[in-house]
Amino acid sequence: MGRLSGKIAVITGASSGIGLRTAEIFLKEGAKVVMADIRQAEGEAAAGKLGTNAIFCQTNVAVEEQVKAMIALAVDRFGGIDCLFNNAGVQGQPGGIEEVDSERFSRSMQMLVGSVMLGMKYAAPYMKKQGSGSIINTASAAGLVTGVSPSIPYCTAKAAVIHLTRCVAVELGEVGVRVNSISPGYIATSMGWPTGVNEDAVMREVYKVEQPIPRAGLPDDIAYTAVFLASDESSFINGQDLVVDGALTAGRSWTDHQHFLARMHKAIEALKKLEVQGAEGRGIMES
Repeated sequence: MGRLSGKIAVITGASSGIGLRTAEIFLKEGAKVVMADIRQAEGEAAAGKLGTNAIFCQTNVAVEEQVKAMIALAVDRFGGIDCLFNNAGVQGQPGGIEEVDSERFSRSMQMLVGSVMLGMKYAAPYMKKQGSGSIINTASAAGLVTGVSPSIPYCTAKAAVIHLTRCVAVELGEVGVRVNSISPGYIATSMGWPTGVNEDAVMREVYKVEQPIPRAGLPDDIAYTAVFLASDESSFINGQDLVVDGALTAGRSWTDHQHFLARMHKAIEALKKLEVQGAEGRGIMES
């Protein structure tokens, strides 16, 4: 039996990247999956390759009625919903605070935070009724520390997702429904390079030096974390943000810190040498 045998899941942003890989692995682990995405052609093609336990639902997760219909489809076609993975997202506007466009900021918040709220709003009644369920929200290392993303709206939204997750977790946990988030670090997907450059040739090479573990993060790293959170293996985990970043957010790297200490020792030795020379000079003058 698979780790998700008999479970019914809805995964947003499922036509590519993390969402698609998560759908593939959920299906291998025994789940039935509604794959939701705004891109119809790509989504239908992806679902068509994955068999009868996968269906596609074209969904703009920022539109309330479409999110409501997405959840209802899982119930109508498969008989319920055991897991919701709010994974869909977009890159926010880059630049400093003086460059932020208020309309684009609002759109980012609706897409990245509002969509998570809507998904939980419409999944909650079904999960509460059955007394079980797992909601997983994609946050980001950019919501935990600065310097990970160049976008103020994106960082702000992802920080909000983490706290929204906790707020809903303490409510729904009382009726047996768990709510957690995953904060990826640098993951090699097309979202990171929207121009479509080869991720193996560029992203994996660039990202492998950005955290202590010397490789880029991969969609599998997030997908298997989602499997764990969707499964009964994590039945006592609620209101948590699981950081999957190769220690990107842990702090200064060991090697950088050793270089810093070496520079510090060198500066101290130089200062001692100057003090000795100064003392010798004063001695000569006094004599």
